[in-house]
Amino acid sequence: MVHSGMNVLERELQDVNTATVRMLSLVREGVQNARRALIDGEAEAADRCAAVDAQVDALQHELESRCLTIIARRQPAASDLRFLGAIVQALADIERAGDYAVHVARAGAQLATLPRVKKYIDLNRILTILDEMLEATMRALADGDAATARAAHAMDEEIDELYDQIQRELLTYMMADPQTIDRATTLLAVGRYLERCGDHLENVNEHILFWLTGERA
Repeated sequence: MVHSGMNVLERELQDVNTATVRMLSLVREGVQNARRALIDGEAEAADRCAAVDAQVDALQHELESRCLTIIARRQPAASDLRFLGAIVQALADIERAGDYAVHVARAGAQLATLPRVKKYIDLNRILTILDEMLEATMRALADGDAATARAAHAMDEEIDELYDQIQRELLTYMMADPQTIDRATTLLAVGRYLERCGDHLENVNEHILFWLTGERA
């Protein structure tokens, strides 16, 4: 990264921003592996997802320590302190989003050898939205763009609607054919994991908006 013209604090804050974007990119990679495991039936993708999540966890701990060190050593002004506080809060949500991607990938690997209860159209759509949400969140953070953060934040509404639809459909399948109960229950859990992943990304954008505007979404 080019730091020309920046003072020490500005360089450190920029590095934190860049590393947090990197953490989001790892979660995006995890979501893509979750898609491969669930949608494509690629069971090995679950192991790759877990390996990526280990990197997310390590980066979270590193960044939390770095933020606290900057606060202690540099005594940043209010706007910079707001950035660091927003990042510390966002890190926990990013980490949890990565965890839910692993849960989806493992469930996908479990389901890979079994007949499908239903087509995974809605689940695939949620995975697409999550990918788009992560891409927009990365841009919002890297560019300090409140409009992009608001757009990413709004994407969670469609995820919630799709999750409600998935619940209704799977309950109908279970009532019609008790032999589908185990598989449908796993898919219900998958839907919940994806919905929670979206909730945590929504939270990340709320933290970004607080940094940029000083207001809570």
